[in-house]
Amino acid sequence: MTDVAREAGCSQATVSFVLNHAPGIKLSAETKQRVFEAARRLGYAMPPVAGAAVSTARRRRIGFIADQLATSPEAMVAIEGLTQATRASGDVVLVAHTHNDEELEAELIRTFVEQRVSALVYMTIFTREVELPQQLLGLEMPVFLLNCYTASQIYPAVVPSEIAGGQRSTRHLIEQGHRRIATITGEIWMEAAQDRLKGYRRALATADIPFDPALVVEGDWSASSGYDATRKLLALPEPPTAIFCQNDREAIGCYEALKEAGYDIPTDMAVVGYDDEEISRHLHPRLTTSILPHRAMGAWVVEQLGEFVPGQGRYPLVKLECPLVERDSVAKPKG
Repeated sequence: MTDVAREAGCSQATVSFVLNHAPGIKLSAETKQRVFEAARRLGYAMPPVAGAAVSTARRRRIGFIADQLATSPEAMVAIEGLTQATRASGDVVLVAHTHNDEELEAELIRTFVEQRVSALVYMTIFTREVELPQQLLGLEMPVFLLNCYTASQIYPAVVPSEIAGGQRSTRHLIEQGHRRIATITGEIWMEAAQDRLKGYRRALATADIPFDPALVVEGDWSASSGYDATRKLLALPEPPTAIFCQNDREAIGCYEALKEAGYDIPTDMAVVGYDDEEISRHLHPRLTTSILPHRAMGAWVVEQLGEFVPGQGRYPLVKLECPLVERDSVAKPKG
């Protein structure tokens, strides 16, 4: 109470009245808010309101650990999907991120276990196989892996179906009549880039379109790389009629390069993106793209929590569809 009183700029008695929800004490809403915020900043848990024990006792607490939250929107979308799915049951989601710090990661897992959470969710920003931290192994509570998986498959895991997504994006261009289709990949060491490229090649093979390595340019997921890659494609003796950009940011750079070269989208060049970021709806023309299913992946955790069977041995890797959103950036090729 001394620490909170000093932080909030009030007396210890006021802190006691506020935190214990003392009846009959008239304090301003501003004072109460100041005390609660000071207590939270200092890391103190709020005591439950009298009479709330029955409802809070029924709530499950789900710990959510991500390696990064700020570098891309996917983690926040997954958290939103998870929290929306828990509203009906009143469950609480506790979120932390590790900044890729192994010591911090271990400490966060221990803290969630000590707080007796009902389940733990472990997420990585980049889709990949992981070696789980030792603290996650052998836990008696359910553990779910988002956007990552283990070779042993000891915990349920869910990832986007990237090969199918790349195949669907390319097939859409083929169905519009395009046969000379280029793709701008992400950093090829990443699993998502590899799988989207596999999907691209499968779609070409299924349509009996020969694979041309000149039509594949590696990018790094940035708008600048999309711009540079598009300029390379336009410089080919026979440029493509359509470009599959493997994320929306590359598509932004692609748009700029095409407009700079005097190309009309989609009349002169069809463009498809991937990720369905907010900007894709506001480009001119609006970008055809694929939805990364991170919201659905977050909701999947709640569905699995009710059906979780511990000690199953091996759990199948779940892959969720990346639906294609058709907008205005694709048309039939000229001629």
